[in-house]
Amino acid sequence: MTQLSLATVLAESARKYPDKIAVIDSVTTERITYRELWQQTLAYASALQAKGIGPGDVVAIQIPNLADFPRVYYATLAVGATIVPMHLLLTPEENAYVLTDSGAKLLVAHSSQLENAVAASKIAEVDVVSVGPAVPGIERLEEAVTTPLRTYVSREAEDVAVIFYTSGTTGKPKGALLTHLNLVMNTIVNVFDIHDLHEDDVTMGCLPLFHTFGQTVGMNGTFRMGGTLVLLARFTGEAAIQLMVKENVTIFHGVPTMYIGLLEAAGKAEKLPELRLCVSGGASLPVAVLEKFNETFHAEIFEGYGLSETSPTATTNQPAFGTKPGTVGHPIWGVEVEIARPEIDERIELLPDGELGEIVIRGHNVFAGYLNNPSATQEAVVDGWFRTGDLGTKDENGFIAIVDRKKDLVIRGGFNVYPREVEEALARHPAVQQVAVIGVPDATHGEEICAVVVADPGSISADELIEWSREKLGKHKYPRKIRFAESLPLGPSFKVLKRELRKTYGSDAQ
Repeated sequence: MTQLSLATVLAESARKYPDKIAVIDSVTTERITYRELWQQTLAYASALQAKGIGPGDVVAIQIPNLADFPRVYYATLAVGATIVPMHLLLTPEENAYVLTDSGAKLLVAHSSQLENAVAASKIAEVDVVSVGPAVPGIERLEEAVTTPLRTYVSREAEDVAVIFYTSGTTGKPKGALLTHLNLVMNTIVNVFDIHDLHEDDVTMGCLPLFHTFGQTVGMNGTFRMGGTLVLLARFTGEAAIQLMVKENVTIFHGVPTMYIGLLEAAGKAEKLPELRLCVSGGASLPVAVLEKFNETFHAEIFEGYGLSETSPTATTNQPAFGTKPGTVGHPIWGVEVEIARPEIDERIELLPDGELGEIVIRGHNVFAGYLNNPSATQEAVVDGWFRTGDLGTKDENGFIAIVDRKKDLVIRGGFNVYPREVEEALARHPAVQQVAVIGVPDATHGEEICAVVVADPGSISADELIEWSREKLGKHKYPRKIRFAESLPLGPSFKVLKRELRKTYGSDAQ
């Protein structure tokens, strides 16, 4: 069997760029070289071994965007164990489910997360150790350090490196099994085959590292190319701009809500960062936001697309193929992305260019299945293709466009309405800061279109916005209901939680 470990990403850069700064931690103000980061990692790895952790064991990690995240992450890989990154916004009960389902043997939590972590570990009966400032009564991982490992334990390419728990819209979250090969390949392709990246690039690490986008594209990608990762533990537009200016950040990875936050903060900033490359993923980026960002920051956003189950990157706008706003570009190297007939479950039937269907993916990035859930794996992977649950099209030039999630489709009076299209239109109104569109039950039409809008108070009324949208959208598409909110509910990866909006506004009969 072929041996391969994701730990190689850091180990090799420590060998190649020992004196370069690998991580800047904006909370602790640490500036850590690659040599230091790898030595700290091998010390933590010895502590994990002393705690009885070895190849095939599962270690859960509950750490914010601090230097301790990569230290513990690569230490876990270095002993040959599998990582379960814990979402920081879940309840102890939700986290206990993840600990139990994954079979975690140990939970390593930062001291700032201990209240939640200890509660979850008690329910799941899992040992917990801390990193960061000492907390009375809780063992610190540092205390178990013996002689640092000489090198990392080798693994087989198809062994599981990371289990990502996907925030299920229905039922319990599912553990997506990502192999060393999945994650090493995705990291390499992101760094060397898509954009022109340099070892002197400085990357903004404000995407949560527990999430696949921040972990693979941000952290692993930066370390693979020998760049510097600047960590921000809590994102706000103001804090991000200040830190990017201070540390001369050249690359920004974010989700649409972050780009909106940067735009809102830009007007108050004394100076804006000189960004060379911006990448957006995680959710659809309104074209109006992309255009305004390019104009304000003089930096082009390349929108991409991926899922936890695809390591994550599947497609992205990339210079080699040209870019097209409103699309997620072309498949990455070694990956095929096609459109399949959505109503057929048991086999994959590909559709011609231009037709709307379900986006399906195959290649080195597709996961090894869902943990303890063969039926879900069987539904998701058909004829070697991963069914994404997203509806989209592929044009004659190969650009993939996402129309919407299959489950977010609104059927009003027998007509299909795609919320993304309505959101794109409303996002162009100058008073609208953020918008999410959902279907709500309606006695006459089955479903009615409801737009939940964040806007400046008093800047526009619901009737004015409805009237404005009538001119921009077809008769069956424009929203008949506008609800104003102070903010939209966001998940741990900063995606808008439409299921929460449906709970709040679904029975709203006004």
